[in-house]
Amino acid sequence: MDIKREPPKKTKRNVLIAGAVIGAVMVTVALSKLEARPPSVARAEVIIDSVQRGELIRAVRAPGTLVPENIRYVAAVVSGRVEDRPLRPGSMVTRNTVILVLSNPDEQMLLLTAQEALAQAEQNLVTVRASLESNKLAQEANIARLKTQLAQAERNKATFEALDASRKGLASENELRAAREQVVELTTTLGIEERRLKLMETSMAEQIAGAEVTVNSNKAVVQLRRERIAGLNVIAGIDGQLQSMTLELGQWVNSGQELARVAQPGRFKAVLRVPESQAKDVAVGQKVDVDLHPAIVTGRVMRVDPTSQNATVEVEVALEGEMPQGARSDLSVDGTIEIDRIPDCLFVQRPGNSQPDQTVGLFKLEPDGKTAVRTNVKFGKASVNLIEVQAGLQVGDKILISDMGTYDNVNRVRIN
Repeated sequence: MDIKREPPKKTKRNVLIAGAVIGAVMVTVALSKLEARPPSVARAEVIIDSVQRGELIRAVRAPGTLVPENIRYVAAVVSGRVEDRPLRPGSMVTRNTVILVLSNPDEQMLLLTAQEALAQAEQNLVTVRASLESNKLAQEANIARLKTQLAQAERNKATFEALDASRKGLASENELRAAREQVVELTTTLGIEERRLKLMETSMAEQIAGAEVTVNSNKAVVQLRRERIAGLNVIAGIDGQLQSMTLELGQWVNSGQELARVAQPGRFKAVLRVPESQAKDVAVGQKVDVDLHPAIVTGRVMRVDPTSQNATVEVEVALEGEMPQGARSDLSVDGTIEIDRIPDCLFVQRPGNSQPDQTVGLFKLEPDGKTAVRTNVKFGKASVNLIEVQAGLQVGDKILISDMGTYDNVNRVRIN
């Protein structure tokens, strides 16, 4: 006979399942709250610097070159072909040293033409002067004859008047009238001829002056042609050192073309190429340290170019210190321009990702020296290697100033 059995109770089984679920949930929550182990960084691979308080010297560093302070560009006075190069760059020259010889046959022809024109103008002056002088002498002779005739007419007039005054009928009325009219006519003619002589003298002076101007103009042209021919022997122009001259024998050069450069040795200036973003703080008179590798020479900013080229601004520096031996044109230099000084401020070596007037997350070393925690730091004004700390750090705090871009997703690192 079959006996009906009661099914087993599930209470104990349910309790075990519920406990297992609750345990799993608790473990999951605990694991989610447990912070992952921070990555480690070798101490030898990072740079650590301490925050300091004191005076911060703001400076701008820029590369540049050494340039002669006084340099003369020698240009061609006249076009010509290079016939001789007696000197090479680096030679010492005086102001009258011939550094290049050119030739141009056309200039010789132009000189001959100018000389012919001058000779013709001088001959014309002689002819004009002789002709005018002859005309003047003829006029003076005519006036002399008129004066003689006038004197004779006056004597005749006086005679007829005397005869008429005696009333003896020795002179007729017509003869007396004719004598008087002749005196008047000769007097008038003499006055006209004398005025003509004065006009002739004035005109003669003007004509001679015009001919002399023509002669002087032709003389100036001849002198100019001679100077242009003399310019075929190119001279240095100043005492100094020949810096450059790249022309070859037989090469044709045009008037005004640069032929060479001559500089006074020992007198240099530095031309620095400052980035646009930093050039706004550079001003005339600021102190500059110029590194000539290895010597360092002090100087002052004497000019800031108002324009920008290739994202840089040229800054000219007048060098005040003694120039070392070996200093030469186009020598590569590095200049550090002192912008200003910030007294009594917090500063630190400039981290790789820092920018002026920005807040940046940096790793600050904890007191145990084994871990570093990300901290927001507000920076102020910056220099070449230093930057002002305005908030987020205190004196003595140590930060990692190396590039930590690979750890941007963590807030803590271990220092081994």
